[in-house]
Amino acid sequence: MQIIRNMDAMGAAIKKRRKEMGYTQAFLAAYAGVSASFLSDLENGKETIQMNKMLLILQLLGMDLFVDERG
Repeated sequence: MQIIRNMDAMGAAIKKRRKEMGYTQAFLAAYAGVSASFLSDLENGKETIQMNKMLLILQLLGMDLFVDERG
């Protein structure tokens, strides 16, 4: 499990997993129904992405998101 503390780390993890699965940005974007520019922004750590789209990408890549409630 990897701890993600910012959007740069989230984007890097998504990009790494996409490449491990052999997907191009264009393929994954089309599969998820998002624009290629959205996926690029996500992988580059843009902080103003739409969370619902990011969660869909994570799901399609077989990735889970956990929330630490330690306050």
